[in-house]
Amino acid sequence: MSFTRWGPPIDVLPLFAREEQALLDVLTGLDAEQWAAPTVCTGWTVHDLAAHILGDKLGRLSRDRDDYRTTAPRAGERFEDFIDRINDEWVVACRRLSPEVLFAMLVDSTSQIAEMFGRADLDAVGDPVSWAGDEPAPGWLDVAREYTEFWVHQQQIREAVGARMLDDPDFRGPVVDTFMRALPHTLRDVDARVGRQVAYTVTGQGGGKWTARRTADGWELDRVAPTSRAPLASVTTDADTFWRLCTRNPADHARVTAEGDENVCATVLGMTSIITSASVGEPASAIDVGRA
Repeated sequence: MSFTRWGPPIDVLPLFAREEQALLDVLTGLDAEQWAAPTVCTGWTVHDLAAHILGDKLGRLSRDRDDYRTTAPRAGERFEDFIDRINDEWVVACRRLSPEVLFAMLVDSTSQIAEMFGRADLDAVGDPVSWAGDEPAPGWLDVAREYTEFWVHQQQIREAVGARMLDDPDFRGPVVDTFMRALPHTLRDVDARVGRQVAYTVTGQGGGKWTARRTADGWELDRVAPTSRAPLASVTTDADTFWRLCTRNPADHARVTAEGDENVCATVLGMTSIITSASVGEPASAIDVGRA
């Protein structure tokens, strides 16, 4: 299937170092009590989330740069459960590390991630981004997904310690844009005639308008307002609520407006741009957008 189903490419490469520096700025000022503060991910502290970020980066370098792959699902283990298990195993092991050690390793890993992605052909076919579809996805979507994971984790850390959220449009905008690429896959079971449209508007900094259009081959997404005066469904919310809905973080549903077919609206509002298997509030369901 054509990559056009996911809309125009997203370039997040210039953001990795900046997002990481923003995280380091927050972590630098934390005391022992704040490192141990609980987060929205049940059972995980700020220290645990920082360790999880580190694990994502080191795992990505090992797999994609060094072609070192030693973990796989056990016999009969679902992929989502496998992700949950290895995430938890890593976090538990890293509880032996001091915040200073975690910090130093985070500093060292980010430049390597940016260098690896900078050498990659982002238009080439890569592995699937599971929440966007089962078929191979373009490299730019995979890299954008990786950026969203780091940003969401940082938001959760900031929220836990009472720091200012990283909501600047140049940081949050690409996250919103990337998460919206789950819409065609979300609508895959919605039966509609060719040409029908579903609109999703995100207001505020980092927002925009997106429209999914039914084609003979399924749903395709574009970053435009709907051309139809009566879309099959239309959903509007603000950028902060949107990313929380897509990651199953606590969100204010009163900030959502939905019009049109009620079933389609419910499908759209159930969109998740993460790998999820656990209940709401547990680590995988709340945050994990990385791959094994």
